[in-house]
Amino acid sequence: MATKKFKCKVCGYVHEGDKAPEKCPMCQAPQSEFEEIVEEGAAPAKKGLNTNSNVYTIVYAAVMVVIVAFLLVFVSQTLKDRQTANVINDTKQQILSALNLRDQADVAATYDKVITADALMQPNGKLAEYEGEFNTSYKSEFDNGNFHVFVADIDGERKFVIPMNGLGLWGTIWGYIALNEDRNTVYGVYFSHSSETPGLGGEIAGTKFQDRFPGKLVVNGDEVGLKVVKYGKADKGSQFEVDGVTGATITSTGVNTMINKVLSAYIPFLTKQCCKEGGCEEGADECCDENSND
Repeated sequence: MATKKFKCKVCGYVHEGDKAPEKCPMCQAPQSEFEEIVEEGAAPAKKGLNTNSNVYTIVYAAVMVVIVAFLLVFVSQTLKDRQTANVINDTKQQILSALNLRDQADVAATYDKVITADALMQPNGKLAEYEGEFNTSYKSEFDNGNFHVFVADIDGERKFVIPMNGLGLWGTIWGYIALNEDRNTVYGVYFSHSSETPGLGGEIAGTKFQDRFPGKLVVNGDEVGLKVVKYGKADKGSQFEVDGVTGATITSTGVNTMINKVLSAYIPFLTKQCCKEGGCEEGADECCDENSND
């Protein structure tokens, strides 16, 4: 194997070997004063990658960030359809829960069997078929004046489900209220939340609280009469008052405000306004009983 040649820059001494000597034997110059002699036509010695340099660290980190970001996007796109399907399925289960159909083994099949229409309330209280895609959040729909009503058939009896949204103590709360065919008697409810305190405000998502609603009335005259009051303060003989959650006054108040705000917008439907204003003409039976748009 050919040895390398190193020349002392001080005295010109030439040393042959794998590396320069610690000191020049002629002038005692240190190793740093030697330089390798590269013969003409020979390839220069390759320098190794300095993994301790700042440049290497920055480049390495940048490459890793790009790779991880690419993988996250790939995984997200791959699972997007499945995630969307799961969210839709969960929303349908919440609607079914308001109809007292909880923990269904096949949510999609039960929903398709029970829910006969996803409709929008018109200004006069009539229902018109909703032609858009299935929604998984109804806050923006409500804010935009799209008041959804799900029509259901439970054992041959018609029910109506209205989506609701509001604010609790720490974040958003939402739910669904199912009404009997008279549009006034509560058949069932479902509530959930994003960040209420477990054991306190979080109890609105439990059946202990939700089971207090069936049988209560929604409308008192032409106004929303259903209300959630502080725990223990509900009049036992009242058709409208429901006890709130123990120790969660603010969350209970949030549920009450949500119910009043949302259902107030549905008064034309709840009071069958289309039957009262101008009398019932040919389409009155459909308006009052069949809820079609014909």
